[in-house]
Amino acid sequence: MKKKNAGFIAGVVAIAIAGGWYLNKGDGAHAEGQAGQGPGGRGGMPPVTVNVVAPQRQDVGVELSANGTVTPVRTVDLHPQTTATIRQVHIREGQFVKQGQVMFSLDDRADRANVARAEAQVAQNRATLADLERQYKRSQELASQGFLSQSAVDSLRSQVEAARALVQSNAAAARASQVSASYTTIRAPMSGRVGAIDIHPGALVQPTTSLTTITQLDPIDVSFTLPESALGALLTAQRAGKVAVQASTGHEARPLTGELKFVDNAVDPAAGTIRVKAQFANPESTLWPGQYVSTRITVQTIRDAVVIPQNAIITSTQGTFVYVVGEGNEARQVKVARLHGFGEYAAVTGLSGNEQVITEGKQNLRPGGKVRTAGAPAAGAPAAGAAPQAAATETAAKKGEKA
Repeated sequence: MKKKNAGFIAGVVAIAIAGGWYLNKGDGAHAEGQAGQGPGGRGGMPPVTVNVVAPQRQDVGVELSANGTVTPVRTVDLHPQTTATIRQVHIREGQFVKQGQVMFSLDDRADRANVARAEAQVAQNRATLADLERQYKRSQELASQGFLSQSAVDSLRSQVEAARALVQSNAAAARASQVSASYTTIRAPMSGRVGAIDIHPGALVQPTTSLTTITQLDPIDVSFTLPESALGALLTAQRAGKVAVQASTGHEARPLTGELKFVDNAVDPAAGTIRVKAQFANPESTLWPGQYVSTRITVQTIRDAVVIPQNAIITSTQGTFVYVVGEGNEARQVKVARLHGFGEYAAVTGLSGNEQVITEGKQNLRPGGKVRTAGAPAAGAPAAGAAPQAAATETAAKKGEKA
């Protein structure tokens, strides 16, 4: 009996110990659950890890980009003004020529003969005029002495006037012959680069024959189109002064800077664009006629603008806004307006420039939610080295109990 009673008492004690242990464990779990309601945010959610940037202040140029085509300011297609054969070609294909330089010589023998004949006719007429003037002067003397009638004097005066008119007419014909003879020497009407030449000495040419072309390369124009929505800003910038335009022939090429020279007087209603031209100094022939280039034109400069990364801006049915880190590490919405975007950045209004703007992790945020910047320790987390020290203390305690 004593053995049975002792066994029964031992079983009861064991049950009591197990029950106490279970109750203590439940209290610990409950305590841990309450600890989860601490600094972790709403409903026990931990802080959202985010990346933040500080806005920058700078002047931002509002630029318009377009693809353009290089067009020469002037191009002249040379044609002869008379029918003749080519006597000599004084230039080469692709050569740069100056204004007034001789380019082609035509056979001018017939023209020189016509000039000589016309000049000889003028000399004959002048000799006849001189003789009539002498006769008229003598007749006036005889008439004053009563030896010649007045009618004879008047007749000689008429002959003198007719001779003078004939001299003037033939002198004009001589000048016309000289002009025709000048057509046999073809000179460069402007400075530029010579194109292809398909005419050689001995070839018969006429006014419809194209001899070559001359293209002006410096300065040179770039023609491109802009959307009609940019017309207002474009005209405003043009009225304010010179409008700078940059043109680049490739990613590695150094851009050239020119000046806006022309805005068309009508918008293309089919395409909704306006045609513009810019002029560039081109002493090294960097720009070539017909070449495609990328152009950028600055129509406005926003002074001291607040600039943030474009990926920080959120656009939804509620509007355009960004998240910033507020007091107590809480996410706060700030409505912004995008003034101008350039590359990965945008100039906005609505920010003072002193905020911490959230760029990554914003998809998990709600206004008022707790945030933690990347690299910062979590709230309530032990400092670095605390966990190893606790483990070492626990091991030493166990060794002491065994001893």
